[in-house]
Amino acid sequence: MSVVSAATDVPILILFAHPYPHRSRVNLPLLTAVRDLPGVVVNDLYERYPDFYIRPRPEQALLEAANIVVMQHPLYWYSAPALLKQWQESVLEYGFAIGRSGTALQGKWLLQVITTGHREEAYAMGGRDRYSITELLRPFEQTARHCGMRYLEPLLIHGVRHLDETAITAQANRYRERLLMLRADWQKMSDPSSFGERG
Repeated sequence: MSVVSAATDVPILILFAHPYPHRSRVNLPLLTAVRDLPGVVVNDLYERYPDFYIRPRPEQALLEAANIVVMQHPLYWYSAPALLKQWQESVLEYGFAIGRSGTALQGKWLLQVITTGHREEAYAMGGRDRYSITELLRPFEQTARHCGMRYLEPLLIHGVRHLDETAITAQANRYRERLLMLRADWQKMSDPSSFGERG
């Protein structure tokens, strides 16, 4: 797991969930493109929990330290890989993420970075998969809102089977630029001087 490089950086936690990362043509290059960014911590769930026994407390500590949480994963059966779903059920506990005293995640941002096997046009009424990605991701959006987080527009990389090396590099650069923009947006939001004079 990576470490935060400087106290002044905006902490970004990447929850990487791919059961077969070394078979992936796209997810590893994506991760490689961002893991050296200041403030980024990569939490590879399948590497960390090969027995699927998730320890909530260390995971909650990572979440508390982050400003921006990224869920990077392939779309599996119109959702996330099983371990990320189990992570949600184990970590986002009542009293921590939800409930009257469960305020640990309030105000944080959530970004999903998702790869799909099918092309973009498949995810539409009349397409192969019938529903849009927005519709399929509603449970994640609602989970974020229930935890008091801001759900960001997801970064989608469609049709990964059809991408050549040039296209993969372009998508990796797109991911890196998105995180840089989010970091800058958070810093601007957190700096009172950026809002100008009041009164």
